[in-house]
Amino acid sequence: MHAALRRRPARLLPALVAAAGLLTACGGGDGSSKADGPPAKVTVTPAGGTKAAKLGSAISVRATGGKLTSVDVKADKGGKVGGRLSDDGTSWTADGKVRPGATYTVRTETTSDQGRKATATSVFTTEGADKVNKLTNRPNGGETVGTGMPVSILFDHPIAEDQRAEIEKALKVTSQPEVTGAWGWVKDYSGKDRIDWRPKDYWPSGTKVSVKGALSGINSGDAGGWFVRDYDFDFTVGADRRAVIDVPGHRLTMYEDGKSVGSVTGSAGSPQDPTRGGVHTVRSKNAAETMDSSTIGYGDQWMLDSQWVTHLTASGTFLHSAPWNKSIGVVNNSHGCFGMTTADAKKVYDFLTIGSTVEVKGTSNPNKTDVGNGLEVWQETWEQWQQRSALS
Repeated sequence: MHAALRRRPARLLPALVAAAGLLTACGGGDGSSKADGPPAKVTVTPAGGTKAAKLGSAISVRATGGKLTSVDVKADKGGKVGGRLSDDGTSWTADGKVRPGATYTVRTETTSDQGRKATATSVFTTEGADKVNKLTNRPNGGETVGTGMPVSILFDHPIAEDQRAEIEKALKVTSQPEVTGAWGWVKDYSGKDRIDWRPKDYWPSGTKVSVKGALSGINSGDAGGWFVRDYDFDFTVGADRRAVIDVPGHRLTMYEDGKSVGSVTGSAGSPQDPTRGGVHTVRSKNAAETMDSSTIGYGDQWMLDSQWVTHLTASGTFLHSAPWNKSIGVVNNSHGCFGMTTADAKKVYDFLTIGSTVEVKGTSNPNKTDVGNGLEVWQETWEQWQQRSALS
C-alpha cells in the first residue's frame, strides 16, 4: 500500500510536463502561434513612422504568405474606418481617403499558408490641411418635406472644376422605394457652389431617403481646401401637396394627391413686373415678415408688414398676405409676388410644406428662373438637368 502511494507521483509527472508543453505551443508572447514557418507578412499603406502621410492617400493592407482574417482601422478623429476585404483574403482597401491631421491605428489578424496565426499593429499620422471645406445640407436630417424637394448641398468654399467628378462620386442617395435621379452642379443665388440631386419625377409620398457623403480626405481645390469629415442624413417625403396659380384668373388652387382641395383669389405680378413662370419649389416659410423694396431692387419705395409668407425664389417671389392691396382677385398689380387676404395667405401657408411645388401658369414673363435662385430644379427638363452632372 505505501509503495503504491509512492509510485503514483512518478507516473503523473510525464503527463504534467506534456501538458505544460501544449500550453506553450498554443500561444507565443509575440502574438503569433508556433505553427511551422513564419507568420504572414503584413504591409500597411501609408506606412507608420515619423513622416506624416500625404493628404489624399488611400489606406490599404496587404498580406504576403497568408491571408488577412481581421482588419480593424480606427482614426482618433472620426472613429472606425470601413473597408472591403478582397475575395482571396490577401488585401483590404478602406472606403474613402485619409482625413487631415489625424492618427490612424491599424490592427490585423492573419493566418499564414502553414496555418500560423499572428496579430500586428501599425500607427500612422496624416498631414494637416491649410484650408477646410464644409457644407450645409437640405433637407435637414429627420425633416419631412414635399414631393418636389431636391437634396441640396451648399459648400462653404469654391469647388474646382477638376474635382467635381470625384466629389460627385462620393455622394450617394438611396431611397425606399427606389427612385431614379441625378446630381447637378448649381451656382447658388449667394454666389457659392452647390450640388443638388433631384428625382426624375416627383418623389412618391412616403418615400424614405438616405444621403451619404464619403467626402473625408477629398480635396476641393486650392481655393476650397480639404473635406475633413463624412456626412450622413435622412429625411422623409410627406403628403403630395401642390399648388397651381392661374395668373389671368387671379386664382391659386391647392391639390392633394392630384385632387383639388380648395382655392383662393389673389393678385399676381403686374404687366410691368410679371410673376415668374414654371414650377417653383417652396424653399422656406415665415409667419411674419417685413416687405422691404430695397431687397428686390426698388430702393426705398415701400416697407410693408406681411404675414404667412411662403418663399419660392431667393430673389423675392413669394406668396403672402397683402392687406394694403384693395384689388386682390381683380387686378394683377404686384411686383411679382402673389398677394392674398391674410386669411387666405394662412390657408396656403398651412397647406404647403417645404419642398411642395407651385406652378405658375399664364404669366407674360418669358424668363426661366435660374436653378440656383432658390430650389428651382423643376425649371429644367430631365434631359437638361442631367447635363449638369460632372459625370455626364
